[in-house]
Amino acid sequence: MAKPPRRRIQRGNVASPKATSRPLVGKKPDPRQAALFDQPLPGWIEPCLPTLVPKAPTGPEWVHEVKWDGYRLSAYIEHGEVTIRTRRGHDWTTRFPAIAKGLATLPVHSAVVDGEAVVLDEEGRPDFGALQVALGVKGRLAADVAVFYAFDLLFLDGHDLRLWKLEGRRDALEAVLNPTSETIMLSVEIEGDGPTILRHACEHGLEGIVSKRRDKPYRSGRRDEWRKTKCVQSDTFLVIGYEKTAGTLASIRLAHMDTLIPVGGVGTGFTRTSAVDLERRLKQFITDKPPVTGMKDKGVIWTKPKVRVEVEYRGWTADGSLRHPSFKGVRED
Repeated sequence: MAKPPRRRIQRGNVASPKATSRPLVGKKPDPRQAALFDQPLPGWIEPCLPTLVPKAPTGPEWVHEVKWDGYRLSAYIEHGEVTIRTRRGHDWTTRFPAIAKGLATLPVHSAVVDGEAVVLDEEGRPDFGALQVALGVKGRLAADVAVFYAFDLLFLDGHDLRLWKLEGRRDALEAVLNPTSETIMLSVEIEGDGPTILRHACEHGLEGIVSKRRDKPYRSGRRDEWRKTKCVQSDTFLVIGYEKTAGTLASIRLAHMDTLIPVGGVGTGFTRTSAVDLERRLKQFITDKPPVTGMKDKGVIWTKPKVRVEVEYRGWTADGSLRHPSFKGVRED
């Protein structure tokens, strides 16, 4: 098992595709090193997911990044061929051709890069709605305008880096990225007081920040060593029913992703196009009975909990419903 470097990796220390005998770290070539590049990539790695917290952490063990409002992706690179996968492992390579092309140019034999695909507005802020437009309402158009913010490196040239500390993985990631690329960019780390950084992020119209323990390895699943704090809260919920007004979808009923506990409904944030598209998706899952026991709402068209949506909200009511929710879009990932 390779150990993370004790100094910052320089770009010249990372093996290039044309020099298969160069070591990952060190000055002298090792003829045994070439065999490392024959080791295959790992299978799909479930991403590490941050835990939502009400207050950003602070302390020297924490570093912070902008929370990018887009689609979480992981890129699997081998001999110049790139496969882009969603947080659930689906192959979306053809939907992000510009990102795939940019990743293919990285000076690596093999790598797994963790990051987020976003579309930026004129002020340089991520715009989730614009990303959905770029992908196409029906998911058939490729998002050439999307950019990829890389924030972690899980595998590099035969080395599984997941047991390395975050600071070591970030050094390796920074070494292989092209600082002049306008498509593949490094998600910058910010040191300092978490609440202060969050306040500045909110003042600039960003969604929030993600705080990470610099001394921890990479572990799949929802983890406390990664925490997200939002300016305006948002999360992913399952649609369990919808209502129509004048023949058009007017509101949807929601439930928690993991527990299926109802959280109320949302009737704002829809455009004519998004309402039509969402009803089209939901029609194939219509069911006679509510998917959650005890619900007796009249006029609701119940659906199986198959469609995920992103919803903004301002908090929770005493009975566990969302306060002032607003529909943001369908989560196809």
